[in-house]
Amino acid sequence: MGEETMQVVRQIKEMQKISDRLREKGKRIGFVPTMGYLHDGHVSLVRKAKELCDSIVVSIFVNPTQFGPGEDFQRYPRDEEGDREKLERAGVDFLFMPEAGEMYPPRYQTSVEVAEVSKGLCGDFRPGHFRGVATVVAKLFNIVKPHAAVFGEKDYQQLLVIKRMVEDLNFDIEIIPGTLIREEEGIAMSSRNAYLSPEDRKRATVLYRSLVKAKELVDSGEKRTYNIVQAVEKMIGSVKGVSLQYVEIRDAETLERVERVSGPAVIAVAAMVGSVRLIDNIVIGG
Repeated sequence: MGEETMQVVRQIKEMQKISDRLREKGKRIGFVPTMGYLHDGHVSLVRKAKELCDSIVVSIFVNPTQFGPGEDFQRYPRDEEGDREKLERAGVDFLFMPEAGEMYPPRYQTSVEVAEVSKGLCGDFRPGHFRGVATVVAKLFNIVKPHAAVFGEKDYQQLLVIKRMVEDLNFDIEIIPGTLIREEEGIAMSSRNAYLSPEDRKRATVLYRSLVKAKELVDSGEKRTYNIVQAVEKMIGSVKGVSLQYVEIRDAETLERVERVSGPAVIAVAAMVGSVRLIDNIVIGG
């Protein structure tokens, strides 16, 4: 294999051996877990890992245990060829792409539950989702053995769930947040944007516009979360074809509810745009 060629690994044991060898050589392993169908947001996470680490591993695994019944597991967009090209270009060293049967063999029965941070927000609308996320990430950490892992701030609750798990279970891994990347019209980059029709794409811009409006309210002195939430609800409610699931303001570190914005807080929103569920957030009061 040439120096520049990315190696594709499908077996858990092989990935573990590679990571052991890298560690023996004193390499710092950076890891970016993904579900594939990669976009510039993912590539920005890889770039961040490259800045801080010597060897970069990206995983692509559409994890069945984090999809609920009736969610889009079967139709979740997949593009193995395109993904491989993007990762090669980004300078990734190893791509770990296991099969579901390799990750969850027969008789598999263990899961990881992060109790409080998983509650509310997406946790209410996707029961069991964060248990699936925490479990697969714990497994991936034991397989890839990274020194550092990068998680995007678009999935803000997920980022905090992983941080909490790493702290509580004493994983010796640094969790690095990656900045939320937006498309030109402001929509948060997401693999699920591929489902949006041109009309829905226009409608979807209201999520970010409403968050910007909320930030402006806070910056101009409004501290009561009730009033800020009302403004966001009103703005999103005015767009046909967008049905709001939640808008909430939580403490940026603990995700606990706040009545007033007194320190860093996150405004998180989820909505169905047509048949597509989109999430977005903005950090305020920092």
